[in-house]
Amino acid sequence: MTKRIIYSALLCGCVLMTGCGKKAPQAGAQQSSYEVITIGLSDKELKTNYSASIRGRQDIDIYPQVSGTISKVSINEGEEVREGQTLFIIDQVPYEAALKVAEANVKTAEAAVATAQLVYDSKQALFKESVISEFDLATAKNSLLTAQAQQAQAEAQLVNAKNNLSYTVVKSPCNGVAGKIPFRAGALVSPSLAKPLTTISDNSNMYVYFSMTENQLLNLIRKYGSKDSALVQMPSIQLQLNDKSMYAEQGRVESISGVIDPSTGTVSVRAVFPNPNGLLASGASGTVIMPEKRDRCIAIPQATTFEIQDKTFVYRVVDGKAASTPVVVSRVNGQEYVVESGLSVGDVIVGEGVSLLREGTPINVKQN
Repeated sequence: MTKRIIYSALLCGCVLMTGCGKKAPQAGAQQSSYEVITIGLSDKELKTNYSASIRGRQDIDIYPQVSGTISKVSINEGEEVREGQTLFIIDQVPYEAALKVAEANVKTAEAAVATAQLVYDSKQALFKESVISEFDLATAKNSLLTAQAQQAQAEAQLVNAKNNLSYTVVKSPCNGVAGKIPFRAGALVSPSLAKPLTTISDNSNMYVYFSMTENQLLNLIRKYGSKDSALVQMPSIQLQLNDKSMYAEQGRVESISGVIDPSTGTVSVRAVFPNPNGLLASGASGTVIMPEKRDRCIAIPQATTFEIQDKTFVYRVVDGKAASTPVVVSRVNGQEYVVESGLSVGDVIVGEGVSLLREGTPINVKQN
């Protein structure tokens, strides 16, 4: 019985010693291996997004130039109109009457001038015969000049009456689309209205406005040499609409303001987009996507970076260990960064699992 107990104890001891002997190689096998990336140069296209507002090339508020009652509304809201097309007609009766009065006044003035001219001519003949004095001749001449001035005044009033009558027909100053029409037939209107009869938007081409920071403007000028050169050489831009769809037509930057807004530190930029199908509407919003080509730059996957207090870092492999290195980056797309500073060609960085690393972690390179 005693021998059987001693034999069992020896057998258990052997099993335990065998198990302990197997744990040592397992610890070595658990050391992680990491993919690494050797830094090189490549060509990339950066895309910068800017919030934008969309306006018609011309948004013209239409106000009446004469007072009166609207007798006819000739368009509908949202209707496309052509330059010179009639939009509204204001009651013409009082202005037609005023025109007739002005025409009559011109005729009266013309008769007065003719009479004064006859008197003056007669006075000249009598003065030559020394029948009348120089005073009488001068008085006749002044009467003629007065009659001529009254004729000119009557003719000016006639022109004004004609213009006022023409203003009763309110026409479109450009091609475009009619906006909201708050006034209908029978409404009394005047040039002092608080709001316009309507707004005509020239939507054949659309202006897209967005803001650029002072630093972005400086970088742009440094790259192209001047603001004027930038406007000529900048690539075409894209527009993302409010529903996140991409607008089919490409646009171009047309102007950059020369004044930086001190309250925001930004400068206003205007781009123009063609609008052949009328998809863009004045007052809409979107996002301008501006490309920037970078030749022979350093690009790294976003997954190789991590952030601490708004600063971006990568782990370089230095003497076989992870060394955190701050970098300045620009976003290319959702998966890559262009490195502005912090890395050089030939550097080796950890390509995966950076969130699990710590400073000085040994790096075993994963074998492909």
